Amino acid sequence: MNEKNTYSYSAQENKEIKRIRDKYTEPDERETKLEQLRRLDANVHNKAAALSLVFGIIGALLLGFGMSCVMVFDRFAVGIAVGIVGIAIMITAYPIYKAKSERLRKEIAPLIIKISDELTK
Repeated sequence: MNEKNTYSYSAQENKEIKRIRDKYTEPDERETKLEQLRRLDANVHNKAAALSLVFGIIGALLLGFGMSCVMVFDRFAVGIAVGIVGIAIMITAYPIYKAKSERLRKEIAPLIIKISDELTK
């Protein structure tokens, strides 16, 4: 009658168990409301930043090509024209970021409000 129950607790074992379990569960099942809120907020920034980076890189490449035309190939008029187009594209990168992020924020605003209301109640 002198039976004892012994339990061992290991934080590392529990972390490993949770990590393995997460591999076999659906992402929606294991994502908390706060994590979902953070993910949605980050998606707005990441999508807008990616689009503006594409425009900035294309503009920089065109500017570089225009400079090469002027300095290496002695095509002054073509180089200046291409360089100006490159500069114009680079200048539009930030306004594109602002416009895209505003549009995305308006699209997901109802969902963000709904989730944040659930979290604050």
